[in-house]
Amino acid sequence: MTLTNHTPRNRTPRNPTPHDQTPRDRTTGEPSAGKPVHGSPAPSGPALSGPALSDPALSDPALSDPALSDPALNGPALSDPALSDPALNDRADGGLGDEHRGADPRTVGRLPDGFTVRLNRRVRVRDGGRTLVGGAPTRVMYLTEAAADLFDGRRLRVRDRVSALLADRLLEAGLADPVVEDLPALDPAQVTVVVPVRDRPAALDRLLSGIGGRHRVIVVDDASAAPEAVAEVAAAHGAVLVALAENVGPAAARNAGLRRVTTPYVAFADSDVVLEPGTVSTLLRHFADPRVAVAAPRVLGLRLPGRDRWILRYEDARSSLDLGLDPGIVRPRAPVSWVPSAFLLARADALGHGFSAEMRVGEDVDLVWRLARAGWRVRYEPAATVRHEHRTVVHDWLRRKAFYGTGADLLARRHGRDVAPAVLAPWSAAFVLALLAQRRWSLPAAALIFAGTAATMSAKVRRSEHPVRLALTLTSDGAVAAVWQATALLLRHWWPLAAVGCLLSKRLRRAVAAVAVMDALTDLRRTGAHLDPVRYAVARRLDDAAYGSGLWLGAIRGRSVRALLPDIRWKTRSSRPSR
Repeated sequence: MTLTNHTPRNRTPRNPTPHDQTPRDRTTGEPSAGKPVHGSPAPSGPALSGPALSDPALSDPALSDPALSDPALNGPALSDPALSDPALNDRADGGLGDEHRGADPRTVGRLPDGFTVRLNRRVRVRDGGRTLVGGAPTRVMYLTEAAADLFDGRRLRVRDRVSALLADRLLEAGLADPVVEDLPALDPAQVTVVVPVRDRPAALDRLLSGIGGRHRVIVVDDASAAPEAVAEVAAAHGAVLVALAENVGPAAARNAGLRRVTTPYVAFADSDVVLEPGTVSTLLRHFADPRVAVAAPRVLGLRLPGRDRWILRYEDARSSLDLGLDPGIVRPRAPVSWVPSAFLLARADALGHGFSAEMRVGEDVDLVWRLARAGWRVRYEPAATVRHEHRTVVHDWLRRKAFYGTGADLLARRHGRDVAPAVLAPWSAAFVLALLAQRRWSLPAAALIFAGTAATMSAKVRRSEHPVRLALTLTSDGAVAAVWQATALLLRHWWPLAAVGCLLSKRLRRAVAAVAVMDALTDLRRTGAHLDPVRYAVARRLDDAAYGSGLWLGAIRGRSVRALLPDIRWKTRSSRPSR
């Protein structure tokens, strides 16, 4: 059989919003086979009013070494003492909970000598290298001359304890990513692959054929209707078969396989994916960082002959499993706020008991967020890729989107505000509301809000050589992000309310029509989908309507609106600079 694959031209998602992992500009984000779509809202808009502008307090012992006396790394050299983002400091119970706790990331060693990081493309370098603007969430980090001199262009190579601490802080702040090709290779034989499956023997055979004999494989049959076919495929490839007596869902099935893993690393692969050459070996390199618990590849579409339907072209360009071209740290409110469990490579002893077995949707988001809260790092690495067999029948596709939406309420119960559909500061919320009002005073009011915010922000970044210029840049970024988040609310998360409002308000009808056209055309240009604008726009709206319907259904079932409410950050938590 000939497999043909299409790689989107420019699939670069922006900061994802909580529910659907929708990047800041509304990119969706649901996990594969039985997972939700929830990530965390992009920090850019809201975050830029306070918490976004500071390097967090870094109270985690893994991040601050009080013994260091090098002035390049201590005190104000690396942090803006004015502000702190609670999203990075709030680790009340260690994140994983007693029943899930694995190894402790605070006890691991430092980054090894030779480990190289590179400032990511979203980071702006100012003031001769002494001011860095970017990260996840966005912040301003100030470096002393001595710290800035450790860089070679945008790269920093670990040579000693001091450079290791700086590189670690850059990684944790989301300002830099490992240079994966420079990391040491690890032995692929140290990886066991766990495959949860329910029927689908042909897909399982395709996956195991791609894996070959390079790894030990455990196939967990989650109560298939025809278990003999699954057993036959597993035996043909020399895989260990774990047959479950009753259907427990993908999370519990993965955990059943995890309990039988004896190697240091475990890969979870859904049966509807195909591994590209080098996927495992590339991801393994990230574990040179002792604080990395999970690394995930980019998930692209698998095209099969005779299945070139228009909905598949849309999914090829805009699948919510494809998190884009940029590597990054994964956690709530980061540009990449989750990764799907279609394929994950993990440090086995960091997982504890693994996934939350009771969750049949959103379990991958939940795992990643618990690990991040416990102090582990999770990495997204697009240099490694797998191919996923997307749904091609429209009603199946819509049903899956809605199913993902129902997971928002479950995640909100576990992770609170991290699941908010938008994260806004008071100024950015007021800015958007002024524009939506469409009154004579709207533009002057929005301009006044913008100017006042820029003036306030310039005082917060006064340590920069050009505080006004920097403040204008940050305020502009925040305003644009706020507009895109409002667009996602109207078209996706709150579309039932917007639909009712359009019946009553001419201004709202105008606003919704304008943002719908803007959203579709901008997204089509960004993704380079092989679809005409009309069908692409129809697919976009169906995508949003299905996910939003699931979101509201989950809220109704859960009798809670917490997954529907934006996070308005009225106050920020104070912090002191590290000493």
